[in-house]
Amino acid sequence: MNTMLASILAIILAYLAGSIPFAIITSKLFGLQDPRTFGSGNPGATNVLRSGNKLAAALTLVGDAFKGWLAVYIAIKFAPEFNLTVSSIALVALAVFLGHLYSIFLKFKGGKGVATAVGILLAIQPWLAVATLATWIIIAVFFRYSSLAAIVAAIFAPFYYYAGHQIAWYCVPEIFWVICLISLILIYKHKKNIINLLAGTESRLGQKNRH
Repeated sequence: MNTMLASILAIILAYLAGSIPFAIITSKLFGLQDPRTFGSGNPGATNVLRSGNKLAAALTLVGDAFKGWLAVYIAIKFAPEFNLTVSSIALVALAVFLGHLYSIFLKFKGGKGVATAVGILLAIQPWLAVATLATWIIIAVFFRYSSLAAIVAAIFAPFYYYAGHQIAWYCVPEIFWVICLISLILIYKHKKNIINLLAGTESRLGQKNRH
């Protein structure tokens, strides 16, 4: 297969994988209210948790993270066979992330990409994902705000990747910049949450939906 064609196909498939709305699928399977109709209106694990169903939220979290990991893992694994460049792998990572944010199955709307981003980091470098996830957990436990934890973790992720250069892994420029871009987009998608945090009206973790 032509290298350019293989890259384009990988990017398209990554976007389609990212578009799979696990929050919607899980909510339907458990007979829950559509997560887009309550709380933050975000089809993601945190909002599904507001329904009070922890298993549904956990499955949503795993599904969203898995699709991010799978797309990038496959691109890396088959890169030699299809002559995929590092730039192509970076674009696959970006495509699966954007697929979650702007799902073709949800009229180009979607979640905020936190779990999918963690899955992407896990495929790039497991210890990078562990450090980023640990940051999320620490902030979430102490402050009880999922959005704040996501924002702080997003800020630190590029620094963790760069800090690991020649210590635990080699920092690839194309990957570094795509991690930076994903972090910036993730923070931008939390702009409403930032306003709510400053106003003191942001919902805390574990707070159930009132409907």
